[in-house]
Amino acid sequence: MTSLPSFGDFVGNSATVTQLRRAVANGRLPHSILLSGPAGAGKYTLTLMITMALLCERQPREPHPGGELASFCGACRNCTRVAESLELQPLVEAAVAAREELRETDKKDTRVLIQTHPDVLVLPPDPPQLLVKLGQVRTLISTIYSLPNEAKRRVYLFPSAAFMKEAANSLLKVLEEPPEYAHIILMAEHPGELLPTIRSRCAPLRLGGLPAAELETLLAQRQPEWKPQQRALVARLAQGAAGRALQFDLEGYLLARTDAMVLLGTAVGRSDHSTLFRTTETYRAGAEGQQKTQAMLSALAGVLEDLLLLRSGVPDRVRNVDLMRELETLADSVSFAWIERALHSLDQVHSGMRRNLLRSLSLDAFTESLADIPV
Repeated sequence: MTSLPSFGDFVGNSATVTQLRRAVANGRLPHSILLSGPAGAGKYTLTLMITMALLCERQPREPHPGGELASFCGACRNCTRVAESLELQPLVEAAVAAREELRETDKKDTRVLIQTHPDVLVLPPDPPQLLVKLGQVRTLISTIYSLPNEAKRRVYLFPSAAFMKEAANSLLKVLEEPPEYAHIILMAEHPGELLPTIRSRCAPLRLGGLPAAELETLLAQRQPEWKPQQRALVARLAQGAAGRALQFDLEGYLLARTDAMVLLGTAVGRSDHSTLFRTTETYRAGAEGQQKTQAMLSALAGVLEDLLLLRSGVPDRVRNVDLMRELETLADSVSFAWIERALHSLDQVHSGMRRNLLRSLSLDAFTESLADIPV
């Protein structure tokens, strides 16, 4: 069984967590909720905890100055089955693998749905497009008007509110008038990307980013083997998201960033091309090469943004703090126009990756295009 942390273990955003727990305790949880916040802020974990509080057979309550707060026992049959959905990615991968075993005629009509409890349905973005599809929403509509099977509530969770247009439009009516026993929770990093008609039908709640100092304290408790400089770096790279900080692959990031700095160094004439070619030829085809390329491009984008911050006179917002001196030297040697062109060229590399262009040549071409721009 996969266990969930208690509400006391949830890091940050205490006001939002308390608001949700009090609403459950008072029987006033909105039927349609839009929970927004950065990736890694704990949106999915929190919604599962709220779902457990709703469905828990024992319905424990905790005293609080503003009124009792709902909690969950974590041991009853409802809690344990909901908890099985915590590690979502392996469940999605298993569902996709099962779909691949179907006949070709059945694959197109089979959508990824995760259900470890008969009254809780998780509707993740459907691979490979990673969008919520019409078939998933139709499954919600076909079940939501039936009374719950074993619990007192039905709960529908969308870990990502990236909808195909037809799916979004189909969800509108049920969001506006869900049954009194049903709750629909949408999760989004950028709620502005949703249709205004969807946003207007949901109660908005947000998990904000945590200050870097608070994340450093958390990392000191959870990652005591890291040096203070490493904790400071990860706290800034996590951009306020506790979950992202705790799961951060620091070693992998540093390797990717080293390659990114080789590309930038060559582009501004600080490294020779032999170093560049030795670096880019390691970016091969295949899934492993794709992951390596995406990690390096992400690190490169972060470094370019730091250069932009330094050129703008806000060094306190730089994320790669361990490279501050090197970044300051680099920022002094490039212009705003150069950084803007670099970011634009980076978008073109991403586009080329989607078209399966040879990765090493794409990275070489990216670097050469920047070398032609006056710094």
